Amino acid sequence: MTDKTPQQHLDHIAKAMKDIDFAMLNTHTADGQIGARPMSNNRQVDFDGDSYYFTWEDCRMVDDIKSNPKVGLSFQGAPSPQGAPGIFISVEGKAEVVRNKDAFKQHWVEDLERWFENGVDTEGMVMLHVHSTRAAYWDGEDEGDFDIPQ
Repeated sequence: MTDKTPQQHLDHIAKAMKDIDFAMLNTHTADGQIGARPMSNNRQVDFDGDSYYFTWEDCRMVDDIKSNPKVGLSFQGAPSPQGAPGIFISVEGKAEVVRNKDAFKQHWVEDLERWFENGVDTEGMVMLHVHSTRAAYWDGEDEGDFDIPQ
């Protein structure tokens, strides 16, 4: 473990996340199991502890979050050309279901129209806002486990 400050750790993973599009978002199901789904962060990775994901309101994941907002996110970077594994990042936090179209516009990218044909006006679409509280990463010989600066 290094002697980095939480902000230095956060800066390190934020830089690495610029090249990672998909995360696995983990929720707690109604019967206590863990549910995991791939979610695109839309390459919006100026990560400061908050992240945003678009989905459908009428889905099991959103039901899970309404019952228990504690979530986990997992990211994996690409391997190096020399074959070393990429960075592994784990993030914990609380998810909020957002229904505000003005908030959608702040995080919308055109590639999302592949899934949501009417853009921010797509009926039934919501945005998940994950407020991260803790993170850990493993990046070769460098690693960190830290609380996200608020």
